[in-house]
Amino acid sequence: MERYEELVNALGKYSPIVFLGGAGVSTESGIPDFRSESGIYKTISEYGYPPETILSAPFFHSETEIFYDYYKKYLLHPDAQPNRAHKALARLERAGKLSGVVTQNIDNLHQEAGSINVFELHGSVYRNYCTKCGKPHNLQYIKDAKGIPKCGACGGLIKPDVVLYGEGLDDLVLRGAIGRISGAEMLIIGGTSLAVYPAAGLINYFNGKVIAIINKSQTPADEQAHIVINESIGEVLGGAVDKLMGTN
Repeated sequence: MERYEELVNALGKYSPIVFLGGAGVSTESGIPDFRSESGIYKTISEYGYPPETILSAPFFHSETEIFYDYYKKYLLHPDAQPNRAHKALARLERAGKLSGVVTQNIDNLHQEAGSINVFELHGSVYRNYCTKCGKPHNLQYIKDAKGIPKCGACGGLIKPDVVLYGEGLDDLVLRGAIGRISGAEMLIIGGTSLAVYPAAGLINYFNGKVIAIINKSQTPADEQAHIVINESIGEVLGGAVDKLMGTN
């Protein structure tokens, strides 16, 4: 189709490329998103609190046991595997075409696929720190903990290195993402409705040539984009990179 061919041509013509992605990239690896009709925001009622409340900084400190029960049940997916979109982006980076992945996801799948320059706007479930002494703890430690995870060194409360509601983004990560986006010739936006700020506002830092949006539904930035494809991010991006670089 015409839009698909335009994407392949743009991938070949422009560099550096930056990818800005959201939950739709991970849903194709079996990780549920938050806001769609089948997302966890719409399907959870057993806690008596909306997810935005449970995943807030004040709730983490005041109702830590409920927070961790929810967190372990719905936000940890250690068996998920990178899909075609993750792998395509890693290939583009290895080829010297892509300078960075800016993601709203917290699942580490871009790194597992081989991407190096990943800017995790909302942190990662794979990093956890003691709020008292700062000792790091891995994901398995959190999974194995009974009730509230406590530090193995000092007994302090462990907090996941994820951005909760009421917390600001990490300044170093944000500045790195802005730097990559502002220096890119092509910006690919995939698997995100561009509804969550400040991540959605990062498109305003793009000064390059082409914006391509690959998302199953429309976004507020569609009119700004040169290429819009409302299909699977894995199929479209994976297929486009295969065609550009060969299937090996």
